[in-house]
Amino acid sequence: MPIVSGLVRVMEKAARKAGGRLRRDFGEVEHLQVSRKGPSDFVSKADRAAERTIYEELRQARPDWGFELEEGGTIEGAAGRPRWVIDPLDGTSNFLHGIPHFAISIAVQDPALDGKGWGEVVAALVYQPITDESFWAEKTRGAWLNDGRLRVSARRRLGDALIATGMPFGGHGDLGEWSAINRAVCPQVAGIRRFGSAALDLAWVAAGRYDGFWESALNAWDTAAGCLLVREAGGFVTDFRGRSQPICNAQVLAGNDAIHSKLHKLVVEAIKPAG
Repeated sequence: MPIVSGLVRVMEKAARKAGGRLRRDFGEVEHLQVSRKGPSDFVSKADRAAERTIYEELRQARPDWGFELEEGGTIEGAAGRPRWVIDPLDGTSNFLHGIPHFAISIAVQDPALDGKGWGEVVAALVYQPITDESFWAEKTRGAWLNDGRLRVSARRRLGDALIATGMPFGGHGDLGEWSAINRAVCPQVAGIRRFGSAALDLAWVAAGRYDGFWESALNAWDTAAGCLLVREAGGFVTDFRGRSQPICNAQVLAGNDAIHSKLHKLVVEAIKPAG
């Protein structure tokens, strides 16, 4: 049984408090007031309430830390202090359509060592309110699902692999790029899934439920926690060119060492310039 740090306990307390309200609102989803934030990008009353709850809990626990919030934007903390990177409801469209597949994502990012910008993600939590699953990780301490240790899958062959992805929609993302990658990957693997929550996709890679994942045009709050989960579960997360960054979001390619390497070769070949 892992020794849970005070930092993870703070994150889980905030997520569970917000998650309880999300569960209640999910049961009344037809009554939610929904506003349009952009083309096919909806934000609900529940989304804003969850973010407010998480913000208040974390601000109380770490008053000098900053925030990077999906709805609330950037809130600067004290110089040299970490920041929280938060998505209060990853999978909003699922939530609004009554599909029980969404999560709260919270990560802690330290300042860069040179004092310019942001560096390593050192703690992460992805909480699924409907299943009450808490995926969490701390740098060098491994990744966990509640009290059980997580490891990425041991599958080595693409033909045995189940791969997750996110598809461009409503003007978001590069449909041509995604289609090219999908044409390259689909014939090689056992299956492809698109469930609509990048945070959970990455958590499920860490748990070995998926063998790999690719998506592009995401945001830091979508992937910050998931990147650390996969890495601490023994996997790899890079961009499509194979570069590892603290938070991969513009391009995300994740999996165990063998699946990541094979997916990387397919992706590079699929998107290389013609000629």
